[in-house]
Amino acid sequence: METSSSKAKHSNAHWHATVMTLFPDMFPGPLGASILGKALNKGLWGLDTVNIRDFATDNHKTVDDTPYGGGAGMVMKADVVDRAVCHVKATQNPEKILYLSPRGKKIDQKVINSLAELPKIALLCGRYEGIDDRVIQYHGIEEVSLGDFVLCGGELPAMCLIESCVRLIPGVMGDPASHEEESFQNGLLEHPHYTRPLVWQGVQVPEVLTSGNHKEIERWRQHQAETVTQDRRPDLWKQHIDKQNS
Repeated sequence: METSSSKAKHSNAHWHATVMTLFPDMFPGPLGASILGKALNKGLWGLDTVNIRDFATDNHKTVDDTPYGGGAGMVMKADVVDRAVCHVKATQNPEKILYLSPRGKKIDQKVINSLAELPKIALLCGRYEGIDDRVIQYHGIEEVSLGDFVLCGGELPAMCLIESCVRLIPGVMGDPASHEEESFQNGLLEHPHYTRPLVWQGVQVPEVLTSGNHKEIERWRQHQAETVTQDRRPDLWKQHIDKQNS
């Protein structure tokens, strides 16, 4: 089934994401700007959107209904979402399908690294109170979350996930080595950065960074990364220490 509102760019790209959503016009949105947009136009990655509403069969294109057991809000219908998922499976054959949900497993850099290595993924964006759980269980869809907060839908989290993956694709970012120094890649938050002017608001750039001593600079950056992680994210610091001691 071809959906009238499907939008595809570079389906043969190195890395491809298919987004199932009630609001396909939200894409590419910010994903089409700056570095990511240039990479999309070059075909380094691909994006495809599928409108879930196209798979409703009644005259009103109904995609939701009241929840069994009562309660506020509406729930996206299993049969409609199922047809959308089956369509994506048949036409895109993604290695993994993810549902953006507040109750999902929290996404971290390790998850992003693994997703960026898959040629094709599909993202399911819910709305209202969510999606009928039966279709999630039936298709073995993995639930993932950006964090412990609630948004109106899964579209913005999907964009965040896509951006995190795309920037890891070779050729998208300028210097591949920069990934190694970023927050979370080595279990620590990133060290602080400075640029010109040398003195701003009476504060001078740390002297070690202008010394030209690369060994000392590396040692300083490592110490700063450890300090900021210990101060701001004690949970990450504990994981870092436990990993070193294991």
